[in-house]
Amino acid sequence: MDFLLDPEHCYPALLARDARFDGQWFVGVTSTGVYCRPICRVRTPRRENCRFFPSATLAEAARFRPCLKCRPELAPASRPWSTMDAAQVLAREAARWLDECAPEEASLPALATHLGVSERHVRRVFTTVHGVAPLQYLQTRRLLLAKQLLTDTRLTIAEVALAAGFASLRRFNAAFQEHYRLSPSALRKGGSDTAPALTGTAISETAELRLDLRPPLLGTALLSFLAARAVPGVERVDVQALTLSRSVRLVRAGQPDLLGWVSVRLSPDGAERAQVRLSLSASLWPAIAQLMPRLRRWLDLDADPQAIAAALDEELGPAAEGLRLPGSLDRFELAIRAVLGQQITVAAARTLATRLITRFGEPLPAPLGAPDGVTHVFPMPATLAAATVDDIASLGMPARRAEALIHLARQWPTLAFAQGRGTVEDAIAELAALPGLGPWTAHYMLMRGWSWPDAYLPGDVVLKQCLEQRAGTPLRPRELIAAAEHFAPYRSYAVLQLWREASAASAAASAARAAEKSVKTTAAGRSAAAMKKEMTR
Repeated sequence: MDFLLDPEHCYPALLARDARFDGQWFVGVTSTGVYCRPICRVRTPRRENCRFFPSATLAEAARFRPCLKCRPELAPASRPWSTMDAAQVLAREAARWLDECAPEEASLPALATHLGVSERHVRRVFTTVHGVAPLQYLQTRRLLLAKQLLTDTRLTIAEVALAAGFASLRRFNAAFQEHYRLSPSALRKGGSDTAPALTGTAISETAELRLDLRPPLLGTALLSFLAARAVPGVERVDVQALTLSRSVRLVRAGQPDLLGWVSVRLSPDGAERAQVRLSLSASLWPAIAQLMPRLRRWLDLDADPQAIAAALDEELGPAAEGLRLPGSLDRFELAIRAVLGQQITVAAARTLATRLITRFGEPLPAPLGAPDGVTHVFPMPATLAAATVDDIASLGMPARRAEALIHLARQWPTLAFAQGRGTVEDAIAELAALPGLGPWTAHYMLMRGWSWPDAYLPGDVVLKQCLEQRAGTPLRPRELIAAAEHFAPYRSYAVLQLWREASAASAAASAARAAEKSVKTTAAGRSAAAMKKEMTR
C-alpha cells in the first residue's frame, strides 16, 4: 500500500510505547490480523510482522481488526492544521462533515452538495488524500463507535446499531461480522449479551464513556478558564472536583431539536494515563455519533501537547505544556457571548449572559435529570432574531449592542462560520463585516468556535501588556504582530498561557495588597489599644 509508514521510524516508538504517537498511526500485526495503538501493552510483535498505517481506516481497509486491549476507537484523532493545497482542504472538510453530520444525512450526494463539487470529484480527492473512499471512511467511524458503545455501555445491540448510524440491526450485524469477524454480542462483558439491558433514564445513570487523549493534560487550567466564564443555568464547573456539566441542544434537519446534558470528569494534572470520563442524558444517546466529535473538540482532546510545547517552550517555558484550547458545543452561543463580552470584563459579560438566558432560554425538561445548576439551554437564533432592541437592551446593554445581537441572529443561517465552511481568512472577513463585531471578536470566535490553534487577538490589552513586558519596551501594532509570530502555528495556546500568567500575577498582586492592608489594620489596632491602655493608667 502506498500509505504504509516507514518501520524505521515507527518501530522504535512502538517498542517505547511512546504516547506522543497515539492516534498518529496504528500498527497492524500480520500474525494475528489485529491492529493496535502505539501504546498497546500486549507483547510487542516482531518487526517483520508489523505494518504501520496513518489511520485506523487504512488498517481496516487492509483487513486488520481492532485490538480488544488498547481499543483503537479511543485513540485521539490526528488532525493537524497546516498550510495545504486545495485538494487537502477539500478532503479535510469532507472528513469533518462525515464526522459530525447526523447519520440520516450522511451520503455521498449530500457530501458533494455540501462541498459544492461533483460526487466523482469528492470521491477522487478523498481517496487520494485519505486512502479510502468517503463511505468506507464513514463505515469505519460507525463501526468503531459501535465497538465503544458495546464495550462501555449497556445499551441493547439494537440501540447501539441506531446510535452508531446504521439503518437496521441486520445491516449492523452483517457489517460487524464482515469487518471484525465476530458478532457484536461477543464484545459484551463475559462474551455474551446476557446482562440486562437498561433503557430510559437508567442508561444515563450507569453508562459512562471513556475519552482518551495524548498526555499531559492541564485540566485545572482548562476548567479554570471555563469556570470564569460559566453561565449559571447553562453550565457548572467544579475545578476542585475536576468536573464540568452543561446543557446541550442538537439541531437536526427536519426533526425536533434534541435537548439534554453532558457531564465530564477529568484526570488530575500530571496523571500518567490522562483521560476524560463522559456521562450524558438518555435523550442524547441516540445522537452520540453526531455529538462525539463535538465533545472532543470542545475539550481539545485531539491536541498534540508535545508539538505545542516544542513551539512555545523557548518563549513560554514548560508551564504551557498540557494546555488545551477550550472549544464550544454551540457556535451560536459562543458568538452571542463573544459580542456580549466586547469592551467589558469577563464577570460583566457573564452577568449579561445570565440575564439573556433567564429571559430567552428554554428550560430543560425535568425528566432528563440534569445535574445541579444545569437548568436551561441557550436560546435559538430564531428566538433572538424575533426579539426587539428594547427587549435585549433592557438586560443592561447599549442599544447598538442589542442591534448587533439581533442582526447576528438573523444572519446566522447564512454564515459560513456557523456551518464551518471555507477558510479561516474568509470567515474572519465575513464576521468582521457584520455590524457591531470588531476584529478581536471575529478572531476570538474562530479561536474557540472553530478550535483554530493559530489565532491572535488584535487589540487585546492584556496580550499587549504581556508582550511589551517580555520585550522590555513599548511596541507598535506591527511590532506586536511580529512578536506574536514567534508562537505560530500555536498562537491560540500562547494567548491562553499569557492570559493565565496575567491572571496569576493580578491575583498575586491583589493578595499582596490585601495582606499589606491587613498588616496596617492590625498595626493600627494595636496602636489604638496601646493608647487606650495608657490613658486608663
